[in-house]
Amino acid sequence: MSKIRVVLIEDHELTRMGFKTALQQSHEIEWVGEATNGADGLTLLETVKPDVGIVDIGLPDMDGIELTRRFQNIKEHQQDNSTKILILTLQENEETVMAALAAGANSYCLKTVNRDQLLKAIKLTHRGDVWLDPEIAKTVLKHASLTQAQPEIAAAKETVPIQASISESSPLISACPLTEQELAVLQFIIEGYDNDMIAKRLDIPVEIVQVYVRNVLEKLRGDGSTQSAVQAIRSGLM
Repeated sequence: MSKIRVVLIEDHELTRMGFKTALQQSHEIEWVGEATNGADGLTLLETVKPDVGIVDIGLPDMDGIELTRRFQNIKEHQQDNSTKILILTLQENEETVMAALAAGANSYCLKTVNRDQLLKAIKLTHRGDVWLDPEIAKTVLKHASLTQAQPEIAAAKETVPIQASISESSPLISACPLTEQELAVLQFIIEGYDNDMIAKRLDIPVEIVQVYVRNVLEKLRGDGSTQSAVQAIRSGLM
């Protein structure tokens, strides 16, 4: 079985070295590059075309949300580029998570992740699954439940910068509310279950679990919300 080709875009030297060391110790991973800022990272993703690009949100010149958005635009014109993006963050607040979802990354992971969890996240992301850190899944579930059950309260809690993003996605949630199975899958993720474990608990194929997670993210992203979400998160990071 071929190794998973990975690049890391992270400006903090010690964090970058720690992740690099941990990943290079795995026989399943091939380390193919690293970058310390968004501009170089975007070039790296475009030219090296790794299987998985791990992208930190808090980059110095261009935050990871904006980088991901730009890369997705580039990918649309590169038929041979199947790179998946795994967002790396220390933040789990609602605005950050929803902006990351809107940018179109494939998976979302906290920097507090341990080595085994990181490897699992990379492998699942590579094969097309969505990896959600349990804490991030908790935020997603909270947002989804609040938007569906109490839209007037959700609107009242919005901050000014992110308001356009959330208000634009709300009609989509109303039109396509999360099903009981989708909510159940998110709850299992919060409790630390992976896709295979969830499939066994719900007695459904793992492919269906993948579909449920993708459906949740698509419903929460909404149409036309990416740019406003990106601008919101940039205003808080730069």
